[in-house]
Amino acid sequence: MSQIKPPANSKRSKYRLDRWSSGRLAVLGVRDFRVFYTGYVTSLLGTAMSAIALTFAVLDSGGTPADLGYVFAASVFPQVIFMIGGGVLADRLGRRPVMLVTDSVRFGVQATLAGALFIGRPPIWLFIVLSGLLAVGEGFFSPALGGLRADIVPAERRHDGNALLGIAQSGTSVLGPAVAGVLVAVTSPAIVIALDAASYGISVLALAALTIAPAAPSVQSPWNDLADGWRQFRSQTWLWVTTIQFALFNLFTWAPFLLLGPILARDYLGGARAWGIVTACLAAGAVLAGLGLVGRHPRRPLVIAVVGTFGYGVPALMLALRAGLPLVAAGAAVAGAGGAVFSTYYNTVMQQRVPQQMLARATAFGTTGSYALGAAGYAVIGVVAAPIGLGRLLGFGAAYAFISSAVVLGLPAIRSLRWRDADTGVKATA
Repeated sequence: MSQIKPPANSKRSKYRLDRWSSGRLAVLGVRDFRVFYTGYVTSLLGTAMSAIALTFAVLDSGGTPADLGYVFAASVFPQVIFMIGGGVLADRLGRRPVMLVTDSVRFGVQATLAGALFIGRPPIWLFIVLSGLLAVGEGFFSPALGGLRADIVPAERRHDGNALLGIAQSGTSVLGPAVAGVLVAVTSPAIVIALDAASYGISVLALAALTIAPAAPSVQSPWNDLADGWRQFRSQTWLWVTTIQFALFNLFTWAPFLLLGPILARDYLGGARAWGIVTACLAAGAVLAGLGLVGRHPRRPLVIAVVGTFGYGVPALMLALRAGLPLVAAGAAVAGAGGAVFSTYYNTVMQQRVPQQMLARATAFGTTGSYALGAAGYAVIGVVAAPIGLGRLLGFGAAYAFISSAVVLGLPAIRSLRWRDADTGVKATA
């Protein structure tokens, strides 16, 4: 178990470290986690802001729902293609070097898009190309992050680190849309995209400041590393079962919700401001749930995680019923809370059950499988929704979310998995 040692020549630093070294937030006393967390939160805030700006910039440029679907597909599909290779590369070369390169590239991509928006209204193909380049970067960044979590947090604090990272993702999603809505109204989408570019620069500085040891060189070929990662993924029944669940969930439920939600918000909820409220409530639910998860270690973490997935279908159901803004926003908050529960315990179980040197590859296989169908769905949802009807499509997605969660919850691979006290040094609680 690693110990946190404050600088001997700084009483103020010692006090601050001691303050964080007890209680549920003790993980913030780990220097590398704290430094990374600062840069990561900043980058996430920029991304949350730019997502709102990008959506309405496409629509304001004359883009149709199908065009928006192509942009969304471009923001996910390359990520799916490159993620498995990114996982192999991160485990071979080290998680931090891969993340440094990808965030440097994304800084340049967002700076280019901001410049194009300053000049005028970019054509749809430029939105698609630049979104695709961002997605390539995410394809390398995400699996590396899955491994870096274990590099910068002691084993006994990884659950708390996962919870705080989830809070960061959700909290920035609350603040980002609100800030972006104001900035877009007062200035322009170009300003918001430029701020996102700057946030990637701050993330690069934080990653460069980490003091983790370099990765040990691999003694086998990349193909053998890939095969080892696949065997590890396949051997974890809970892992491939939840991957299948989310592959179809992203196709049937979440991709339609994200794509059709802004359109329905424009049609009957009140436009961009209403959709900003919905996305803010989605994130607010996740923040509140994440705060409650810090320090809690259930005996059956995957049971609790899958229970959380029942909330995902609620906002899609509310939109399918053409409910008012308060009900749609409340449904989004329920989905956000459920997502925080699932993500926290899923990542913790991953770190407990998968060897640390294979975490990036296991993350890559799981994430690729989860996103692949949803990415393809973005390209056709806008076309399919027209003859079927937006409400019917969202209603089907909500039904799948509820039924799939019930099926997965009943599987022995989910119900039998217990918290591994030996890996964390923390006794499980009810």
